[in-house]
Amino acid sequence: MADYMYLVQMDIPAELEDDFNRIYDTQHVPNILTVPGVHSCTRYRIQSGDTDGVAKYLAVYEIDSPNLPNTDAWKAASDKGDWVTQIRPFATNRSRVVYKHVA
Repeated sequence: MADYMYLVQMDIPAELEDDFNRIYDTQHVPNILTVPGVHSCTRYRIQSGDTDGVAKYLAVYEIDSPNLPNTDAWKAASDKGDWVTQIRPFATNRSRVVYKHVA
């Protein structure tokens, strides 16, 4: 288990969901996994909750350092493929949070 979890949440317009999921799974995640210090990425779609405004999609990255998502290596990997032109401009309600493993 990595020392940190990086959680990224976002919404995407319904008409782009198929492309979003395909590009995330076949391009974005494989590109991010090439960054040293990234161990895994697991994706989720919300099913229920008691809080309004929570984004529909969640990606959980296991990482070695809390600063890793701000590095040039991460940014370069994130900017590869169709993600930067076909998905990123349409993502809304985005949040990014790093958690440190405590127990």
